[in-house]
Amino acid sequence: MAEGTTSDSGELSRNGQRRRWVIKVGSALLTSRRDGLNAEAIGRLAAMIAGVRKHGIETVLVSSGAIAEGMQRLGWQRRPHEIYKLQAAAAVGQMGLIQAYERAFLAHGLRSAQVLLTSDDLGNRRRYLNARSTLSALLELGVVPIINENDTVVTEEIQFGDNDTLAALVSNLVEAEYMVLFTDQAGLYDRNPVHHADARLIESARAGDRSLESMAGPGGELGRGGMLTKVRAAEKAARSGTRTLIASGHRDDVLDLLYEGRAPGTLLEPASGRLAARKQWLAGQMRVSGRLYLDDGAVRVLRQSGRSLLPVGVTRVEGAFDRGALVACCDLAGAEVARGLVNYDSAEAAKIAGLPTERIEAVLGYVDEPELIHRDNMVIF
Repeated sequence: MAEGTTSDSGELSRNGQRRRWVIKVGSALLTSRRDGLNAEAIGRLAAMIAGVRKHGIETVLVSSGAIAEGMQRLGWQRRPHEIYKLQAAAAVGQMGLIQAYERAFLAHGLRSAQVLLTSDDLGNRRRYLNARSTLSALLELGVVPIINENDTVVTEEIQFGDNDTLAALVSNLVEAEYMVLFTDQAGLYDRNPVHHADARLIESARAGDRSLESMAGPGGELGRGGMLTKVRAAEKAARSGTRTLIASGHRDDVLDLLYEGRAPGTLLEPASGRLAARKQWLAGQMRVSGRLYLDDGAVRVLRQSGRSLLPVGVTRVEGAFDRGALVACCDLAGAEVARGLVNYDSAEAAKIAGLPTERIEAVLGYVDEPELIHRDNMVIF
């Protein structure tokens, strides 16, 4: 399947990178409301990962299940809506989840490690790089990192929202070759196979294809991730050149088949090449400090020429932000077309919006940078 050589530190992919796969599994495949964790399902997953580890594939597991396990231990029948109750369930359930994984991986001679993240960990550049280094060290040591959102301390404002999104951002973080999203279906269908007997499995498509969203639906009661979040996660993962496979979590051969070059499910290919690491980080940020609305000419220049954003193309400034903050660049309809680190604060940006560069000094009394956002600090969508 891949060119290159193998070594103790992992097989090489076609582009010479270490072969790293991010595997995500949700609550519905690991737990039931009545019985809590499904030890058999966890054992099968560990066996699959151990199988491809023998081929030199470095694997990162993003796993849900802590809240569902906590609900079972606490005797709760319905998932609560209050953040503090979800945090309590996560704290209780995380104990059982990690113990179950540790037993399952030790049965195959593999060490595992718990890694809990919030969006703040990936939003701060220094902490992002630290998380990247830690995960790389674990993988080089042959350890299987088990990642989950840090539900016990996360707040509504900083949560990822679902583990599909978390898996995509982790794929960017480790520059994964594949992201495998396990689900209770064979893959993405053109319509809901539960209600339509003639539904057709989408075997391959481009990540970011907007037509895919109309085929996806919401998640179930236990989890937050449905097909829609998986389709959107595939688009995020594609920023680092990662391919996404949406496949059945009830099959034991998915990872082996993927290693052999087959894709048993829906394979979503990146529409374009890999972004530079800094731009992956910019693209992956969940929150922006403000918005710049651009005229049609500025949108066209950004998308077609990849040039810096000048004040003359900005029609409106929204939000309060400091110099160096991450802001979104939107077209006149409000659709985000880019984001980047701005060279002027919101008050200054509002004063020079719509003006040619040569007038910046006359308006502000000085010129810091001729661009509002330099192209090296901007990612285009």
